[in-house]
Amino acid sequence: MGRIFLNFLLLIGNRRYLIWELIKREVAAQYIGSRLGFIWTIINPLALILIFWFVFGFGLKAKPLNNIPFAIWLTAGMAAWFNFAEIWGRATAIVVANPHLVKKVRFPTSILPVVTVGAALVSHTIFLGLLIVLLWGYHIPLTFWIGQAAYYYAAMVVLVLGLSWLTASVNVFFRDTTQVVQLLLQIGFWGTPIFWDINIMPPTVRTILKLNPIYYIVQGYRDSFIYGVPFWHDWRWGLYFWSVAGLILMTGALVFRRLRPHFADVL
Repeated sequence: MGRIFLNFLLLIGNRRYLIWELIKREVAAQYIGSRLGFIWTIINPLALILIFWFVFGFGLKAKPLNNIPFAIWLTAGMAAWFNFAEIWGRATAIVVANPHLVKKVRFPTSILPVVTVGAALVSHTIFLGLLIVLLWGYHIPLTFWIGQAAYYYAAMVVLVLGLSWLTASVNVFFRDTTQVVQLLLQIGFWGTPIFWDINIMPPTVRTILKLNPIYYIVQGYRDSFIYGVPFWHDWRWGLYFWSVAGLILMTGALVFRRLRPHFADVL
């Protein structure tokens, strides 16, 4: 399996220009026919953050969590979740959406989920930029621990790539997979401590909820941008996450590799 993953990394390096062109095409395709175009990438997260700030700061008068305004606490968690959900949701359909590429004999189909990751990074970067502006507006100091968000982002990419390879390959043969993934994302959104604090739960329930690997990423973003907690602080949960993410990555890669020769016949 290690050799397969190494070959995939070499493939990404060799096809980096192709991947870059596909990413630009993927981003541009989102705004075809739109007069504002790329500006929507800024408007959407900005509007969302302003809604959080108004609703939870003035409407519901949410109490600060550990002296952190609820809007900031919420935004940090949603930055991680939205990126994960966007990649997995779009990557599940990307093979079916590009039959002209899949049917090319020499086209490396396995890079398609990577294209989705790259395209989603644009909106994610803007979201994080707005989060930093929000931190500055609330006079919350920015520390060098923000840099470790790159580690949690890389961890998220490993997890979501495995999931994407798995569901993108299955979706070719079972088109309801896209709907199943959307349902899982809805359940995961409310089952992950994004809008609510995990500490309100009993210890046993808290431990079960932490088994959700995306919780590690959401909490990691909060630790990086808000609390300044190093990623090795709770190394046991880190070890658990990488075990699960590695297993998912390995399973997704093997399933994709096994089903890939049949994509062109079905599409």
